[in-house]
Amino acid sequence: MDVLTQIRKPVEREMQDFESLFGVNIRHRNPLLAMALQHVLSRKGKMMRPVLTLLAAKMFGEINEAVLHAAVSLEMLHTASLVHDDVVDESGVRRGQFSVNALVDNKAAVLVGDYLLSTALKHAALTESLAVVNAVARLGQTLSDGELQQLSNVSSDEISENQYFDVIRRKTASLFAACAEVGALLSGASEEQVARLSEFGVLTGLCFQIRDDVFDYYNAEVGKPTGNDMKEGKLTLPVIYAVLRPGAERWREVAMKVRAGEATEEDIASLVDFTKQSGGIEYACRKMDEIREQALCLLVSDGNEAVREALRLYLDFVLKRVS
Repeated sequence: MDVLTQIRKPVEREMQDFESLFGVNIRHRNPLLAMALQHVLSRKGKMMRPVLTLLAAKMFGEINEAVLHAAVSLEMLHTASLVHDDVVDESGVRRGQFSVNALVDNKAAVLVGDYLLSTALKHAALTESLAVVNAVARLGQTLSDGELQQLSNVSSDEISENQYFDVIRRKTASLFAACAEVGALLSGASEEQVARLSEFGVLTGLCFQIRDDVFDYYNAEVGKPTGNDMKEGKLTLPVIYAVLRPGAERWREVAMKVRAGEATEEDIASLVDFTKQSGGIEYACRKMDEIREQALCLLVSDGNEAVREALRLYLDFVLKRVS
């Protein structure tokens, strides 16, 4: 049995219910929208976030119809944010396939993102929980805030880990936190249990993004060619560590050129090599291990033991994934 199967085992039946409910949203009578929805929603991938929502619900209770609608809502919001991000980043590829804006154009892609966002709100309302609607609305604000913060960093003279973590907490970790929070909330968990699982989601999301950023230095198979983040003006944890080391003043200047969109292909390739040689990748991996330990401390002895083990596996999968 592979790791993903083990992770999903406590919620396997409910995941099938989720996938059926999610699949209803792929069809539409408008041919352009139907094509775009089929393109973006049929690539279900590992469905890590819905799995987290269902596991969080089953940790302290049972998965009901409201939990399924909440999971669909959050996955729709996530997908909408990716569609809009690709327009902002002018990216033609998403995980090795054409992005929606490359398939159609920027105008249509923005409208597809808006449709997905509206669908997310509809499913949030179908939970009949004001707390869930509030959580989804707050998440939408936080995701947009994170993207705007990343854009504003272009004009900043500062390069720091705090700046980096501030962005990824909003752009990535907030989504994992909302998935865990909403699942626990709808299952009747206590306020303390909801807060604990929400923080577990935050820490898992941080690890997810750091791991994703490490891929950019090696792995083109995930749809992020080597150095692609730098080509988009993004400075991630490995390079931040490298250029902040003593004696790396010249490389900090190159990093600022990257951020300003003024770096050449040669500049980027050289900075990628410098980052690897300076221990940037190893540092990012150590940071993930530190965060993992914090997250594991949140999985104390209460709740469903099988789910608790699945969450441990989930966390380790995020750290060790290769795509």
